[in-house]
Amino acid sequence: MSNGSLDSHLFKERTLLTWEKRYNIAQGIALGLKYLHEELKLCVVHRDIKSSNILLDAQFEAKLGDFGLARIVDRAKGSQTTQLAGTMGYLAPECIYTSKASKESDVYSFGVVLLEIACGRRAIEPRASQGQIQLVEWVWDLYGIGKLFQAADPKLGQNFDGRQMECLMIVGLCCAHPDPKERPPISKAITFLNFDASPPLLPPKLPIPTYTVPPSLTLDSSHAVSTSFTSSEPPSAYSTELSAFTGSSK
Repeated sequence: MSNGSLDSHLFKERTLLTWEKRYNIAQGIALGLKYLHEELKLCVVHRDIKSSNILLDAQFEAKLGDFGLARIVDRAKGSQTTQLAGTMGYLAPECIYTSKASKESDVYSFGVVLLEIACGRRAIEPRASQGQIQLVEWVWDLYGIGKLFQAADPKLGQNFDGRQMECLMIVGLCCAHPDPKERPPISKAITFLNFDASPPLLPPKLPIPTYTVPPSLTLDSSHAVSTSFTSSEPPSAYSTELSAFTGSSK
């Protein structure tokens, strides 16, 4: 792809993406994911959405790339048990315990990418200060104290649309909610990004999943585990790898 991957523009020495391009890219990724989840005859779960797998064409339109981990799932069931696969920072927390790929786990990864686009920071920054290592945790904390714009990419200066910046970060947090039942389907996330609906209010503290895992359960097991949610320090985030479909905000 002529303009390389999204991560090369966000985190490396390439052309600085303008805010207009960034928001267009976010909408394009969402449309590509909607195609996989809702518009194909069979529902496809990508399992590998991350910024290095978002490819940009000559017009900086986003394409989903690398479908090596993609799976077809029963649309009614909505998930499939698989071997655990992913990349630190993008993998939905429930996948670590259930090994189940789902539309909701794709949405989680999408939410992390939205935050990377808005903040210009990787999903995990090992050298960052305590409380700022995990992007989702850091942005959620700023949201909770009403200082969300402190997370905006400093490379942009003031050259961004404030309403869109706030929307992108809040939708990113909604999609990266630790409880999969609280994540919006991708079609709903699109209505938020298009300002056709308002995203829900989030709790000021990041809710934390507490998993009840039987001693015999391993990461390869196909058994489900029960979950409950509290509000405290978040566990380590994990990530997935991506594939190749077209997403355009046109």
